[in-house]
Amino acid sequence: MNKEQRTMCKGSSKKKRVFFLLLFSLFTFNFSFAQTSHPAGAADRLEALFNTPKLNYEQAAAFVLEAADITAISQAEAFRYATERNWLPKNAEARDTARLDGISLLIMKAFEIKGGAFYSVFQNAHYAYRELEYRNVIEGQSWPGMAVSGEQLIFIIGRTLSNTEVSEQ
Repeated sequence: MNKEQRTMCKGSSKKKRVFFLLLFSLFTFNFSFAQTSHPAGAADRLEALFNTPKLNYEQAAAFVLEAADITAISQAEAFRYATERNWLPKNAEARDTARLDGISLLIMKAFEIKGGAFYSVFQNAHYAYRELEYRNVIEGQSWPGMAVSGEQLIFIIGRTLSNTEVSEQ
């Protein structure tokens, strides 16, 4: 997908980012409100993701691509899309437990985040993790190989969207 096509796909990206930030805020501050105030499909999907203790790469790819406003496709198609573009670690399988370094690479690529010197040269999962940690997107006790829960992914995407909105202003 070239830059022109990607721009066309981003039609209402600002509205979508605001929507994801709103959903993130609702889950963070009042989880029960999100269950009753949103359309059943979106709320159910978000609740299911929120309650997933260990995501697989297929689930993570679908949610990250949707949050980045790249495309709204099935989980399998999202995984294939990310894999074809080398947005996931080379050995990642759809049903493998998603690791924090692999999710970091996916987020860096999907949101087109420019990294530091080492990430720019190597563009691998390790340096993507270090870049997001440096930018305070990933906080607290964490390590590159840790499994990612749905709650953590929602938090990381919320921080990513927040940082992206701040840098665009």
